[in-house]
Amino acid sequence: MNQIIDTSFLFALTNRNDKNHLPCLAVAQRVKGRLIIPVTVLPEIAYLLDVRLGHQVMRQFVAQITQPTWTLESVQSRDLSRAAALLEQYADARLDFVDATLVAIAERLNVNRLLSLDQRHYRIIRPIHCSAFEILP
Repeated sequence: MNQIIDTSFLFALTNRNDKNHLPCLAVAQRVKGRLIIPVTVLPEIAYLLDVRLGHQVMRQFVAQITQPTWTLESVQSRDLSRAAALLEQYADARLDFVDATLVAIAERLNVNRLLSLDQRHYRIIRPIHCSAFEILP
């Protein structure tokens, strides 16, 4: 099964001192299928890694995501249209742009599993391709 990865999961996976590092590592090691990183996640995770863990950690992360383990997924114009609709629909929840594009890409690729620590936003969203997302860890 393919899974789409959110910024929060990547940060915890990269940061060995994060309380969620081991659960995220365990999930990353046992899941089968593609590990899909939407390109909209890249600026967010690179910024967080640089600011919180240092420029060297950010550089190592960028070098690592070129490995075949990861699949980078571009945003298509229909994803942006869907993201705009999601941002409007969930405006009261203050859904952010990266989360909205992640959902749009998941819907387009028919991916039901998200690797994220952001339960709050993804639990309220009702995707069009499934009844709810499976969110790990």
